[in-house]
Amino acid sequence: MNPEIKSYFPILNQEINGHPLVYLDSAATSQKPTPVIEALKEYYEFDNSNVHRGVHTLGNRATEKYEGAREKVQQFIKANSTQEIVFLRGTTTAINLVAQSYGRANVEEGDEIVITYMEHHSNIIPWQQLAKERGAVLKYIELEEDGTISLENVRAAITDRTKIVSMVYVSNVLGTMNPVKEVAKIAHEHGAVMMVDGAQAAPHLKIDVQDLDCDFFAFSGHKMVGPTGIGVLYGKKHLLEAMEPVEFGGEMIDFVGLYDSTWKELPWKFEGGTPIIAGAVGLAAAIDFLQDIGLDEIEKHEHHMAATAMDKMSKIEGLDIYGPTDPAKRAGIVTFNLKEVHPHDVATVLDMSGIAVRAGHHCAQPLMKWLDVTATARASFYLYNDESDIDRLVEGLRSAKEYFSDVF
Repeated sequence: MNPEIKSYFPILNQEINGHPLVYLDSAATSQKPTPVIEALKEYYEFDNSNVHRGVHTLGNRATEKYEGAREKVQQFIKANSTQEIVFLRGTTTAINLVAQSYGRANVEEGDEIVITYMEHHSNIIPWQQLAKERGAVLKYIELEEDGTISLENVRAAITDRTKIVSMVYVSNVLGTMNPVKEVAKIAHEHGAVMMVDGAQAAPHLKIDVQDLDCDFFAFSGHKMVGPTGIGVLYGKKHLLEAMEPVEFGGEMIDFVGLYDSTWKELPWKFEGGTPIIAGAVGLAAAIDFLQDIGLDEIEKHEHHMAATAMDKMSKIEGLDIYGPTDPAKRAGIVTFNLKEVHPHDVATVLDMSGIAVRAGHHCAQPLMKWLDVTATARASFYLYNDESDIDRLVEGLRSAKEYFSDVF
């Protein structure tokens, strides 16, 4: 990866606790490059207006940028049409929309919803609530010892009673890359639809929703060098057309009478209220930035970073690494624990050296239970990280181990 890439991220040019910042928490949120920051600044300085309603110049400019961003997303994930691209607050909102709209209309008592133990809470709780409301059965696909899933276990879990299969493409804890294309095929053989949580995949991998043949795909802008508060739900057109909105108000209506109303066509019927205009502008700039670098290059770089980090970290005695041991099966995420030391304490000591990692249950408590731990520490790499960041992390972990061995 070009070492100059880091220079595009102004936030990285600072010291934390007297040390140069090493940011290893991109799975939680990525940092923002200058082109994205400038795109937001330019929009607010020159084009700020509400969209669709006005006929004045600013309104037309804002509408052009907003709908232009939709076209850019369509091309980015290779959807058939912009009608299949819905702008929402993020992955969480997208999954909730599918559960509350498609799920309520299609899941009945005794039907099955199938997920995995490695899901983020955002891809568990909406299905728990739907299952309770409809009297459905929530089932979990068993994991292999290394935190991967086998297609044999997928076939064992999905039956003719299954209506929805929802799965993370890349685990935010284990880094596991799941075979969602093959799972979608199995789901369709049983008449079920396939929902993919792409929050950790869209920033790092080339996405082709038509090749995956998933029915729904969700991702968030803030994890892919874009702004917070903007996300995307892709859905196959015929499914979205049959779904009812779950939020009502301005923008999403066609006609409002005293006692009844009708909705706009796709995708606007799902975008009630003033939409996330600046967020869409920033997301479009983020897509341009990532594509200029190349998703293939980003994926290759992250595999290298994960492999290097695992190799160097595994030499630290008493450090456990979770997830697939084969770097080819995981994205740029390395989750770990130092024996006898709580991950919050590890993260605090690392922060004193300017190294930012995440510690806790990572919104994946069922997975923590499966791993038989209460919490873990996580280093997540992105395009702006390099091997010197890994060396700083390893040095920091050795210092943390030495510090706590002296304390205890």
